[in-house]
Amino acid sequence: MDNVMLKSSLTSQQMLIVQSEVEKSKKSKGVMYLLWLFTGGIGGHRYYLGDIGRGIAMTLTLGGLGFWALIDVFFIGGRLREKTEKLELDVISRVRTMSGEN
Repeated sequence: MDNVMLKSSLTSQQMLIVQSEVEKSKKSKGVMYLLWLFTGGIGGHRYYLGDIGRGIAMTLTLGGLGFWALIDVFFIGGRLREKTEKLELDVISRVRTMSGEN
């Protein structure tokens, strides 16, 4: 189910909890791009996002000899959004479970 639909079924108190938990746990866009800038060739930004397999691949290939690291700057923003949406979905599920909804 879409996060927007799930959020519409929450009370205002539950929404505050969700927003607080997501804000506390989400990854920073600024930190991610700084990691890309300084450690992009070895995949530091991928490790930060939790993409360990891709991080290892980037480390072993030195960022695809730099090409992968250069192209990656256009894709990591979308990956950060995906990770944040997944985090929000997990938090919504936990809040609904704690309140007896399912």
